Amino acid sequence: MPRSKNAVASRARRKRVLKAAKGFYGKRKNVYTVAKNVVEKGQTYSYVGRKLKKREYRQLWIARINAAVREEGLTYSQFINNLNKKGIELNRKVLADLAMNNPESFKALVAQAK
Repeated sequence: MPRSKNAVASRARRKRVLKAAKGFYGKRKNVYTVAKNVVEKGQTYSYVGRKLKKREYRQLWIARINAAVREEGLTYSQFINNLNKKGIELNRKVLADLAMNNPESFKALVAQAK
């Protein structure tokens, strides 16, 4: 019985890796062994990046809220504490958006929280 090499699956696997490496520089885009390592590393970076993205956005929102609240004579922590005491449940994303794009309504919210 002849030896079976499963060429269809192995070719498909190589094509999938090389397709993912499209646009890379030098041998990274067309040499399978190099492309495989680079694509794998890129996938780990993208996984980590999805987690970091959440942290970085929260950090940005907090900085924006803090800047807007300090103009009204409060700190970020005092503002969030007062909102929780009053039972106003708005997340940081919405608060930061209000502070940036709708300062009048944000000032009213700060006055309500004081």
